[in-house]
Amino acid sequence: MTDLIQTVLIYALPVIFAITLHEAAHGYAAQRLGDNTAAMMGRVTLNPLAHIDPMGTILLPLLLYFSTGGAFLFGYAKPVPVRFDQLRHPKRDMVWVALAGPASNLVQALLWGVLLYVLAGSGVTERFFLEMCKAGMLTNVVMFAFNLFPLPPLDGGRILVGLLPWRQAVMVSRIEPYGFYIVMALVITGVISSLWMQPLMGVTFDLIKLALSPLSFLIR
Repeated sequence: MTDLIQTVLIYALPVIFAITLHEAAHGYAAQRLGDNTAAMMGRVTLNPLAHIDPMGTILLPLLLYFSTGGAFLFGYAKPVPVRFDQLRHPKRDMVWVALAGPASNLVQALLWGVLLYVLAGSGVTERFFLEMCKAGMLTNVVMFAFNLFPLPPLDGGRILVGLLPWRQAVMVSRIEPYGFYIVMALVITGVISSLWMQPLMGVTFDLIKLALSPLSFLIR
């Protein structure tokens, strides 16, 4: 129980920021590209309560944590409503709206990395703050990689639909009603982790480290 409380305290702020900015980014991009649905429903906001799903964001991860001893975690937020037919260029703009969420996570991972380097370079040794920065990087890289998996209804699936020719795009989009169950099956069997998450997360962390290398040099 003590370990759980420590883990929750370390991850709480990074997870809230990661989820909130991810969903708000989708709504903001849609609004800029012609669809005001999310804005009218109050989803273009930094208020986390607008994006947290009680079941998917809180209850499900806790149940999985206790039932698997922390070996398997999965959760989700309220999806931002987007009417693609309201976008000025629906097929093209779908790609930008879908990309906005993972892009926000990539930026956050980089910012948590900057904060980690600055704290460490300033001589801060408080484990809680350093671990929170590491948790922020990990949480956002996980969200970035997972959401780019090319299967609807994940962001990567919508990006794929937007990039494919119409005929192939229609075929892929028909998967969406069953996509959640397919993704869950692939997560449980470890397919997504081994064939997608680990390689993409490795590359992402390498790129973040490369981007932070000038800062690392300056604060030595």
